[in-house]
Amino acid sequence: MSIADERLAEAPMDPEEAARQRRQRRDRIGRWLVPLVVGALAIWGWDRIVVVNEIPHYILPRPGLVAKTLWIDWATLASSLIITLKVACAALLAAIIGGVGIAVLFTQSRWLEMALYPYAVILQVTPVISIAPLILIYMDTVPAIILCAWIVAFFPILSNTTLGLNSTDHNLRDLFTIYGATRWQRLRFLQLPSALPYFLGGLRIAGGLSLIGAVVAEFAAGTGGMGAGLAFRILEAGYRLNIPRMFAALFLIAGAGVAIYALTSFISHLLLRKWHESAIKREV
Repeated sequence: MSIADERLAEAPMDPEEAARQRRQRRDRIGRWLVPLVVGALAIWGWDRIVVVNEIPHYILPRPGLVAKTLWIDWATLASSLIITLKVACAALLAAIIGGVGIAVLFTQSRWLEMALYPYAVILQVTPVISIAPLILIYMDTVPAIILCAWIVAFFPILSNTTLGLNSTDHNLRDLFTIYGATRWQRLRFLQLPSALPYFLGGLRIAGGLSLIGAVVAEFAAGTGGMGAGLAFRILEAGYRLNIPRMFAALFLIAGAGVAIYALTSFISHLLLRKWHESAIKREV
């Protein structure tokens, strides 16, 4: 290290810079610590309510009993969680392929968008629980459950990607036209990169919806045995008044939803962190 570098390292830090770094450290710690504290207080309050009011475990179990049940029944619940996650991931993958593909077709043909987009809206606003029994009549159980989950997850991908493809800067469109770019070149080098943030926003939404759709479809299917997902375990526990197992299964579903959202958010950060305003960190 040179003498100049040593003097620079020994020089006192600017007060504003030091304050900014303290704020950043405090924000990073608070982002994790505050939710953990709130969750711990909520669990403590739940436990105190059960103890003070002497509520039976078959009505509202204590958090410790739920944790014990989760530990004891982990093998059964974990296998059911894997089945539910497989359905949700298959539905999400199909929603990505179908949603992006149809969105691209919509941007290439205005008439096609006007003809089909209203039916996509109708499919979205129709409660999947009302059409799941009908789908189960005509299809096998597993494909029917995946289709129901796909119906729920499909529209956010389609609508967000379509919006992103149609929101390309018109000046850049004109520039591509001036230079004689083909429709494929404009789509590949301009529209798709511009639509990426919109698509990733829809992906974060669709990730959670695919899990919701899978659970709702499993409730409608009511299938048991080795192919039983977490929804069936909840129904089974309810019939047997095994309320701690119901809570344990619900916590697994919630944890899976959080994990899916965290994964899609991480993917979004990786793809946008170097160039998009929503992901670039600015100094305050």
